[in-house]
Amino acid sequence: MSIVKKIDIDGQEVAFKASAAIPRIYRLKFQRDIYKDLHLLEKSIGQNNEKESNMDLFSLEMFENIAFIMAKHADSSISDTPEEWLDNFNTFSIYQVLPQLIELWGLNVQTEIESKKKLVQLSAK
Repeated sequence: MSIVKKIDIDGQEVAFKASAAIPRIYRLKFQRDIYKDLHLLEKSIGQNNEKESNMDLFSLEMFENIAFIMAKHADSSISDTPEEWLDNFNTFSIYQVLPQLIELWGLNVQTEIESKKKLVQLSAK
């Protein structure tokens, strides 16, 4: 099961997809744990306020990588590197896009938990 959400970036509707495959795809591509990285990004963005955030270059790169993986998962025709994908945009605010990606990921995780609970209930019958 997966969830797709379109987010406006630099005047373009970009599809992002969250599914159980994302942690594996992210780990294989970047040798990092998406759960830890999303948690770090959520903490560093603070209250979604640029003046109060702790975003550094490493956090920005994590965000770009996560956004790329979720966009590529939604549309396989997207280029194969984050750099090539990012070249499609002028600029965009991490403070507008990241909260929506975190929300999308949260909805995906919630859906997976609910599906597993239903499976357990059906198996018990």
